[in-house]
Amino acid sequence: MALTLSSNIQDPDGFYDELLATHEGLSKDESDALNARLILILANHVGDRAILREALQAAKE
Repeated sequence: MALTLSSNIQDPDGFYDELLATHEGLSKDESDALNARLILILANHVGDRAILREALQAAKE
C-alpha cells in the first residue's frame, strides 16, 4: 500500500469547514493540542508505520 497524496476526501470543502468549526473559539495552544490529538488519532487509524513514515516525509517537504 502506498501513501495517497491525490485528493481522496468526499466533499473536501465540507471537511475543511468542519475542521475550521472544530477550532472555533479555541486559543492557539488549545488549537495546537487539538491538531496533535487529531494527528495521533488518524495515525492510529492508519496503523501502517511505512505509510506513516511516508506521510511524515511528505509533510516535511
